[in-house]
Amino acid sequence: MIELSRRNVILGGAALAGVTVLMMKPGDKSGPRDAYFLDVQKALISAGIAVPTMVVDKARLNANIDTLKGFLPPGMGYRIVAKSLPSLGLIDHVRKRTGRDRLMTFNLPMLLEISQAMPEASQLLGKPLPVVAARHYFERLPLEASGAAENIQWLVDTPERLAQYASLADDMGRDMAVNVELDVGLHRGGMVAGADLKAMMEAIKANPRLSFAGFMGYDPHIASLPTAMGWRDRAIRGVRTGYAAALAQAGEVFGADALAGITRNAAGSPTYRNYQDTEIASEVSAGSCLVKPTHFDTELLEPHVPASFIATPVIKSLPVTQMPGLEFADGATRAWNPNASKTVFIYGGNWLADPVDPPGLQYNKTFGRSSNQEMLNGGPDLEISADEFVFLRPHQSEAVFLQFGDIAVYEDGAITERWPVFDYSA
Repeated sequence: MIELSRRNVILGGAALAGVTVLMMKPGDKSGPRDAYFLDVQKALISAGIAVPTMVVDKARLNANIDTLKGFLPPGMGYRIVAKSLPSLGLIDHVRKRTGRDRLMTFNLPMLLEISQAMPEASQLLGKPLPVVAARHYFERLPLEASGAAENIQWLVDTPERLAQYASLADDMGRDMAVNVELDVGLHRGGMVAGADLKAMMEAIKANPRLSFAGFMGYDPHIASLPTAMGWRDRAIRGVRTGYAAALAQAGEVFGADALAGITRNAAGSPTYRNYQDTEIASEVSAGSCLVKPTHFDTELLEPHVPASFIATPVIKSLPVTQMPGLEFADGATRAWNPNASKTVFIYGGNWLADPVDPPGLQYNKTFGRSSNQEMLNGGPDLEISADEFVFLRPHQSEAVFLQFGDIAVYEDGAITERWPVFDYSA
């Protein structure tokens, strides 16, 4: 039997600790710039753009649209999620490419703007609006766009909100189509089959100013559930079971024939591919997957490609990284982490986004985030000069896009269009 001395145990533990530390040491992630981003950079410079800009690649956007269309089963409708594509130009392009004219909108300003620009489009509210906002819609809608009001489905999530909308319809002498939000497992509000839902259906049927437009059931939680032990599959079955129960209850009130033409809206970008028949849903909603921010890097969305990037000029490119007041530690920091070797300061910053080009760029956690001149660090092979562009991928689109005023459309090596964005967030 081998006897271990205290000294050997200590030395062995130290060696193991040393190996563990070395394994944790960051590797150099810097390297040559991606030819794709160099081409986009060239287009931006040729267009005279010198400010932080949201860029959408039209070819990639079109590829994502075609991918979505290819996954839709026969007879499945598609509803464009306006909050995730917050630009009339972008929405109009998707409308034309898909040949679909159904939109999901989310606030009063968006509702009014789309009603005037696209009065013929069907609009389903993606979240319930306070009844005061609904009143303002009717009061502010220009006369020449008044027909748009007939194409709106107002979302209601409780018996109380339904009563408010019924009162508004009576007060204003307006007919209103109402869509009932279902809780299909997300537990963010909405109705489930039962006495309260049946009472809502009967209240809609009894009011001559109201019509039942259908159901909306949103299920993004499915994409976050583990596949192990059947968790995700059970949740998917739960969505279908809950939706089917609500449909059955509506059929009892309105009759099966009356339900043939209603909206049965479901899904979102992370889950639209789960709907491979029209037994439950007659349409799916999606938007983010067409521009694919980082939050949508999921298994089901792997066929989609990133199509949106923040491009921002480099203000300063420095050969070394120096931390204010901590200069004594700069050498040790660079020795430990080669990705802290060089520094660029960009125009603007503090966006919900991750740097993607030049490779290896990362935020400096010690220096912190900045909305003015944000510091990014890179490895020894980082090569970028002042006035060239750093590219970042947004985490999501609905808020980030709105920070840039408009979208620069990249197509065939040039910036070909500028699409203004909405004034308000979802």
